[in-house]
Amino acid sequence: MTARYRSPLEQFEVVSILPRRRGSRDLSLTNAARRMRLTAGRRVVGSHVVLAAGNGTLVPNRWQTIREGRYNRVLSMISQTIGSNGQGFFPFVFTLFAFVLGMNLLGLIPYSYTVTSHLVVTMTRARAVWVGKRRVGLRLHGWKLFARLLPAGTPFPMVPLRVPLERLGYTITFISLSVRLFANMMAGHILLKVIAGFAWTMMTAGGRRYIAHFMPRGVLFRLLMLETGVAFIQAYVFALLTCIYMTDVVHGGH
Repeated sequence: MTARYRSPLEQFEVVSILPRRRGSRDLSLTNAARRMRLTAGRRVVGSHVVLAAGNGTLVPNRWQTIREGRYNRVLSMISQTIGSNGQGFFPFVFTLFAFVLGMNLLGLIPYSYTVTSHLVVTMTRARAVWVGKRRVGLRLHGWKLFARLLPAGTPFPMVPLRVPLERLGYTITFISLSVRLFANMMAGHILLKVIAGFAWTMMTAGGRRYIAHFMPRGVLFRLLMLETGVAFIQAYVFALLTCIYMTDVVHGGH
């Protein structure tokens, strides 16, 4: 009997864990929804545990230092991009950064599931940023916000071309946020799966191939460390781009 070939894309399959239907609506709990709930629960419980463990001590413990480092990193990011006017966006940006980072790191556990490798998940987060950016801009500047579609000093013959280009640049932020995170996480996990399958095939073949499988396995461990760094970087870039996109509507610039 031959073993069934497992595609590297099987790790991204969404399966139903607790089927449930209400009429024509599917309310079942999937592996993706479970991972997102687990990520949110870990962040909430972890924060309470760190605060409880460091309560009353003059010198913060190791976990509290890590949490405060992330806090200060996001705070400085907002100050450098948006400025003092952006302090009110700190809860949103920090929550977004922590949630994306948690989902990226959970996906690195063997036989786990990477939620951010799905375009629908990243697009949902990017849509929240895009809609929030537009609402903040309308609240601060009103209808004058749409004046950025036609910058001052634009020659009249360039108006029919400049307005569609500016509109495209205004909406492309939604695509750039979602596709960048989705593509990086999916490509990295596919590469890990392919190399792991290659090493496993060589190991089970026996003989000289068993000795040779240590080479792809060493590459696999190095790629796993690289993917860990990518998980942090992509979460940081997602939060940084969110701050940059919010800067346009806060200051009303081009």
